[in-house]
Amino acid sequence: MHIHTKVGFVWGAMSVAALGVGANAEDLANQPGIVAMEFVFESAPFAQCHASTLVESDGSLVAAWFGGTREGKPDVGIWTSRRDAEGWSEPVEVANGLQPDGKRYPCWNPVLFQPKDGPLWLFYKVGPHPKSWWGMLITSPDGGRHWSKPVALPQGILGPIKNKPLALADGTILCPSSTEDQGWRLHFERTEDQGKTWQSTGPIHDGKEFAAIQPTLLTHPGLKIQALARTRQGKIAQCWSSDGGRTWSAPRATTLPNPNSGIDGVSLADGRQCLVYNHTTRRRWPLNVAVSKDGKQWKAALVLENTPGEYSYPAVIQTDDGHVHIAYTWKRRHVKHVVVDPEKIVPRALEPAR
Repeated sequence: MHIHTKVGFVWGAMSVAALGVGANAEDLANQPGIVAMEFVFESAPFAQCHASTLVESDGSLVAAWFGGTREGKPDVGIWTSRRDAEGWSEPVEVANGLQPDGKRYPCWNPVLFQPKDGPLWLFYKVGPHPKSWWGMLITSPDGGRHWSKPVALPQGILGPIKNKPLALADGTILCPSSTEDQGWRLHFERTEDQGKTWQSTGPIHDGKEFAAIQPTLLTHPGLKIQALARTRQGKIAQCWSSDGGRTWSAPRATTLPNPNSGIDGVSLADGRQCLVYNHTTRRRWPLNVAVSKDGKQWKAALVLENTPGEYSYPAVIQTDDGHVHIAYTWKRRHVKHVVVDPEKIVPRALEPAR
């Protein structure tokens, strides 16, 4: 048993049979640094799910994802679950795309964020397609137990597209965003007054050299911010800001592969960077964790999945007790949750992408 001392969680890795992840699941669970692996839910009232997000709020973990018949179908809504000492709660639908005229559009890509002060935020998108979706926001005063009515973000503001915002030292909330209507292009949004007003920066490139979307933000010494992004060019792209996200360098290739699938990263309390991604250029498996001291030179850390199937769209956070929590799509049927002790992982050289 592993005790999560901050909020009283008791971790125990689920059995190989329960997880159904193949003959080598036990080997994966026994990697140095792995504390627990579990599904957020065993069964649910939707056929498929995708694009999970995690946050620590009001003494609990909160997860959200979109679920319905299939991605892009009108019945796809936003679902949430909370994990406390008793485990994960039953999934609850907290938002859908029903319009005042009775038409219903699919929901997409929820993103949870807990500001230092105030309610929990849940961003999501609504619309027939990523080229034409719009940004929505609901809030919770009690850590995801109850939610406000949805509010549309200002025109031209989409909110964070897949990955969590970054709270800057001056109170600014910086959102990693992107658009797909005129090519895949990165932009960034910021609010300095807890969402009352918004400003947008970009697009920062023309989408030609790199068709890039869904950036994730990492912090570095000297107030530098690094954005890593999904691309169609077989590599994770990066760009940098030295002024709090107001201006950015042009996207450039990293050494890390990307099969045109979502990634997410987090800056750890010990100064390292942690990234969850598919270490391949061809498919959405395997699913991997890498660490870096500078965001440029990366080392392999963990393999979360290595059998055929879709394991994608990770979300990663570090909770107050130091544990790293990862959620991701497991074959579109489950959201899987992995708990990692970053002090115990054993970095090693990256292997060539498969």
